[in-house]
Amino acid sequence: MAGPTLTMAGAINRALRDAMTADDDVVVFGEDVGTLGGVFRVTDGLARDFGEQRCFDTPLAESGIVGFAVGMAMAGFRPVVEMQFDAFAYPAFEQIASHVAKMRNRTRGAVNLPIVIRVPYAGGIGGVEHHCDSSEAYYAHTPGLKVVTPATVEDAYSLLREAIADPDPVIFMEPKRLYWSKAEVELPFSGAPFGTAAVRREGRDVTLVAYGPSVPVALEAAEAAKHEGWDVEVVDLRTIVPFDDETVVASVRRTGRCVVIQEAQGFGGVGAEIASRVQERAFHALHAPVLRVSGLDIPYPAPKLEHIHLPGVDRVLDAIARLQWDDAPDLRFAVGGAA
Repeated sequence: MAGPTLTMAGAINRALRDAMTADDDVVVFGEDVGTLGGVFRVTDGLARDFGEQRCFDTPLAESGIVGFAVGMAMAGFRPVVEMQFDAFAYPAFEQIASHVAKMRNRTRGAVNLPIVIRVPYAGGIGGVEHHCDSSEAYYAHTPGLKVVTPATVEDAYSLLREAIADPDPVIFMEPKRLYWSKAEVELPFSGAPFGTAAVRREGRDVTLVAYGPSVPVALEAAEAAKHEGWDVEVVDLRTIVPFDDETVVASVRRTGRCVVIQEAQGFGGVGAEIASRVQERAFHALHAPVLRVSGLDIPYPAPKLEHIHLPGVDRVLDAIARLQWDDAPDLRFAVGGAA
């Protein structure tokens, strides 16, 4: 029996509520998360229902927010902090990379930090610089952090519940453009654990690997590819760290072709790591090079130009066409920032 219809923002709110109800040590704080309920209203009602000791506003100082979370975690709490916007988290990066990620190793396992850092990220909302960055590569490159990004309403709930329960720090990256996506979900919902990718669509000709906001683009491109006679499989990573090599490589070995999609700029991105891992583990199964479709290698553009910057269906289809089919069109332009 189907459950109520929820948005992704609503599912995250419900996950926070359920975690706070189950464990008095779970606390939520950040800029405007209390009285206002967050810029995207993700924390709406939490301060009212749990009190200002459990959900509260902080000064506009991201490094202070994360530093405070470190102290609270060391004292036995489970802090869930919000960075409000992706690029606003950069002032806190020193705290994240130097302390949050390293505390367990630094103390030889004596001190762990069960902190969840929520980062609304990526574009597609008509935002501007500092409001639409895709910063996942910074965190994925930092040992000691788990990096999670849901693409479905169900995963938004289940992955956040797992993140809050995890004994180590988790960067929980929320695709802003998907906050208003909807699905019927029977809660509480328990999904696959961290490190498990999901095959969202089966196919035999090519594998599209995507995560977060790029998953709907991949699914739309796979549907459009049917008109060209291409049967496309779509793999949703769900967690970037830990990475599910088994599911991704098994898919590519079945299809023999792979395109990786990411909103972030192409150079040095998560897509490059995925392409390298696929090439190392499935080289003899590949019929063509692994291609990447990404954002352009530029700072995030003005709202009227973001449709050019962001990878869309046409660019994904162009990449598929380049994978050495005999009847592939003669394409004369680069695909994304990573061609």
